[in-house]
Amino acid sequence: MASLQDIGALLRDRLPADRPYVVAITGGVAAGKSVLAAALADAIAAWPERPSVEIVGTDGFLFDNATLEAKGLGPRKGFPESYDVDGFRAALASIRTGPTSFPGYSHTTYDVEPALARTLSTPDVLIVEGLGLHIDHGVDSAGRPLIDVLIYLDAEPEHLKAWFTARLIGLMLAAGDDPSSFYARFLHFDDAGRLAFARMVWERINLPNLTDHISAARDLAALVVRKGPDHAIEAIEARP
Repeated sequence: MASLQDIGALLRDRLPADRPYVVAITGGVAAGKSVLAAALADAIAAWPERPSVEIVGTDGFLFDNATLEAKGLGPRKGFPESYDVDGFRAALASIRTGPTSFPGYSHTTYDVEPALARTLSTPDVLIVEGLGLHIDHGVDSAGRPLIDVLIYLDAEPEHLKAWFTARLIGLMLAAGDDPSSFYARFLHFDDAGRLAFARMVWERINLPNLTDHISAARDLAALVVRKGPDHAIEAIEARP
């Protein structure tokens, strides 16, 4: 059985001479990108060199909800056109030379959150996790790729659907204790209503995005991490 330690070893084998080492993690909605990012950050920080590690998410580069609605892109949130790709590229280029501001996102308010923005000094390793990583993000002024290694979390669509459904229902239930939550608007749903809504979002939004866009990153990835129904890592495919 493959493991987190195997991923860490493969990443260390590809360590570039110059910092930051930009490692990107993508995959379907609810694939476990943020969980893997946090676990990898801890593993990398324990390398003999004791590198500094920072994690950022692509969610911060989504256009805010007001902008998405003005553009008619509300239902397309998470699709390629809903991201400030130029801003994301600029941030990846900037972090190689000095302090850079990365926007933040709140999953509670379901929107870009200015208060969560962070200014980061150049770390030894920058882990970027999220969607919008299926395209070529180009190179910096020195010709180095803005992303050094792309990891794709691969799982069967039915497993992704189950994980997403559980996560969304959890967010809707948690809104009962937080009236400021975006998901408070769904508190009138009963169990059947929450389940039906989650399945509708998966079928109409997340599955088409996975099929038409997100999965394209699998062919670009240096590491493809295959997950089973319990989120366990089953296999790792390393590519040149």
